[in-house]
Amino acid sequence: MASTETKTAAPAQDQQRCIKCHRILRNASPDGLGPKCRGKVRKATKAPAMSDFKPHLVEKAVEMLEQGAVQPLRKSSKNQVFLVVSEDGSQTYRTARAACTCKAGLRGQHMCKHRIAVIALTVQAAPESQSAPIALGIAA
Repeated sequence: MASTETKTAAPAQDQQRCIKCHRILRNASPDGLGPKCRGKVRKATKAPAMSDFKPHLVEKAVEMLEQGAVQPLRKSSKNQVFLVVSEDGSQTYRTARAACTCKAGLRGQHMCKHRIAVIALTVQAAPESQSAPIALGIAA
């Protein structure tokens, strides 16, 4: 008797989702981002708004995003909280756009690299300007 193998789709719980837009990823990636969201995050890290932060911290934030060190913890309507792994992997910090539990984040003198990474990840794309439809001179 020849047995026929049927291919079954993996349950939705086992599929990896993008941490930014929550779409199902066809190819799992270490950073947890889909190709479009990865491009958006890269674009956000090169935006003029990132020039307000120290350049070496922006570089470290990009490196953390590429390594997948930023993972969502919970999402609420007002604030999204992420778990960010330290460089040596010994600690995890709870980080949002407004605050971080690392030493630099608690001191609050300068923006820490964890918050910069979260800002780059959660930045919303600027809505494209929608022009008004052109009137063709047709009277109703």
